[in-house]
Amino acid sequence: MNEKTLLAKLRKTYDPQIEDLIRDVKAYDSDADVEQLQLAYKVALEAHARQRRQSGEPYFEHCLQVAHILVDLHMDSPTIVAALLHDTVEDTDISLDFLSQNFGERIARLVDGVTKIGGLRFQSKEMRQAETFRKMLLSMVDDIRVIIIKFADRLHNMRTLDSVPDAKKERIAIETRDVYAPLAHRLGISRIKTELEDLSLKYLDSKAYKEIRRKVRATKKEREFYIQRVKEPIEKELKTHNIEARILGRPKSFFSIYNKMRQRNKPFEEIYDLFAIRIIVKRLEECYYVLGIVHSLFMPISDRFKDYIATPKINGYQSLHTTIIGPDGKMVEIQIRTEEMHFMAEDGVAAHWRYKHGIMERTRFDDRLNWIKELLDRQISNNDPGDFLEDLKIDLFQDEVFVFSPRGDLFKLPRGSTPVDFAYAVHTSVGNHCIAAKINGKIVPLKTELKSGQQVEIITSQNQKPNQDWLSFVKTSKARHCIRKVLREEQMAQTLKMGEEILSRFLKKYKL
Repeated sequence: MNEKTLLAKLRKTYDPQIEDLIRDVKAYDSDADVEQLQLAYKVALEAHARQRRQSGEPYFEHCLQVAHILVDLHMDSPTIVAALLHDTVEDTDISLDFLSQNFGERIARLVDGVTKIGGLRFQSKEMRQAETFRKMLLSMVDDIRVIIIKFADRLHNMRTLDSVPDAKKERIAIETRDVYAPLAHRLGISRIKTELEDLSLKYLDSKAYKEIRRKVRATKKEREFYIQRVKEPIEKELKTHNIEARILGRPKSFFSIYNKMRQRNKPFEEIYDLFAIRIIVKRLEECYYVLGIVHSLFMPISDRFKDYIATPKINGYQSLHTTIIGPDGKMVEIQIRTEEMHFMAEDGVAAHWRYKHGIMERTRFDDRLNWIKELLDRQISNNDPGDFLEDLKIDLFQDEVFVFSPRGDLFKLPRGSTPVDFAYAVHTSVGNHCIAAKINGKIVPLKTELKSGQQVEIITSQNQKPNQDWLSFVKTSKARHCIRKVLREEQMAQTLKMGEEILSRFLKKYKL
């Protein structure tokens, strides 16, 4: 069917589900373009009319469910329109020109961005993952909504993965665990990241997944009773101080429990931190006031307190974290945050988009994406997919320490970082010429692990160069990249010098 015939046929198309979708979008976006939503729905419905998924259901159902996932995130109406159309260019006769003419350039670019992320196949898993990562990063720099649509697309595909052949199922689950979930985490979209991780576990270790799910469900009543014992005295004290708050108890994700069991080599029954309690308040200052109330009611464990409000995580996450000794001597993690912090913790950049109604603060948003631009710049000068993946996974999975320069500047670094990592964070030249370091005024070995709150001073020498051994202990991708770059340049210089010497001897021998 050509595009003119399609448009003529659309005038007669009607599906009552479109009214449900429009109602849900209008509930949070009063400025939504209803006509554009209706047209996108009809175009996608007709374009995919004769297509079926491997499960046997109509293909359009996938497009609709992707749109609903984004509605749950309260994304703007252009994002919902692009979600409905996201597979039309790749899987039907619809062209980008058609989308541009009927929906505008903005929608066409979003669909094109989603289309470009998928579709390529590579000789090795490493090359495929590296290229998928690269395309995702590029799309995020251009328009963050592209990656959010792709997350929703992958989430629905994971929810319906049962009908896919086992070999393909495993490949998709691994890619979800290793590519999509870490990126969702890095962008702060916790609810997407958590479900992607749980679903990847379901298909990669179904026995463990089913066992954890069974035990979490079996202990639900016991867990809820215990949470209530912690909540009641807190609620009573908050009421006394006229503080409005929501107190929520939630189990940790299956994937998180699975990792705790493996890392600690313990069975489910011996994992104490299976749930956390969240206290959500109205105002920032109330977070610290509530912390004082909690510590007055329960004994805190001093080395388990973290202030992510004063020093947010690298993905923008903010909360106060404290662990207390609850009833029966059990340790309980409590998180305290405002409503806005809660939205940001759950939805990350998607929540930011919602808060700004599609108009994001450019400076703040650019700061959130600087790591992507830096990583892409480094990848341009290094085509090795193994090095690129190693650098990227360091950036995605890092936990953090916070250290200071002698001038008092704050630096966030991955846990396990060393003075050499700090030196490269200050400046590439400082890292390349780093010869010694002081922590809190004392000379320390360059491979010393940094701890939060330390003051780090770097001593440099123009005669110093990066050492191959540094690669065995540095943690940041920037340090690894810069060290490898200098080592490669030195290797190239030595090779050229050797070639010149061989040529010189040859010319001399034959008197040329």
